[in-house]
Amino acid sequence: MTAFVGVKEKLLSVAELLDLIQKFAIEPSYYFLRWTHKVSDNWKQVPTENDFPMLEGQMFNKNCELRWKYKRQDSYEVLLLSVAGEYADFSPVGKDWDIQDRNAHLYTSTETRFPKGFPEKAANIAQRYFIDKQTSTVHFVALTITE
Repeated sequence: MTAFVGVKEKLLSVAELLDLIQKFAIEPSYYFLRWTHKVSDNWKQVPTENDFPMLEGQMFNKNCELRWKYKRQDSYEVLLLSVAGEYADFSPVGKDWDIQDRNAHLYTSTETRFPKGFPEKAANIAQRYFIDKQTSTVHFVALTITE
């Protein structure tokens, strides 16, 4: 696996972001969306134009986590954390990354560690640490899906 961290240099419109999400979506993928007053309640529901504007969101699967954040006038900045190689349309962040996959610890529904709608029985959800090889510092913790 080749770890890659990259950002889009220009802000993306909602239509461009939805196209990008579709490009990276594989089965299974989960989606987590955040607004000022709520979070998404169905992690399997692909976002649509009706979900925008939102403050931020993420899509993750076994290959990558794609994160987006609202900047201004319906435009979003995008970060990609991937183990499926480099992407020329993203500007690399850092040079050499190590990755470590770790189990995610799920809690009972009475504990508020994860938002409602989190796929509680999804034992295949894990965390992926992106570690700078030079400094051994964890810079990103992505959600992922184990095989």
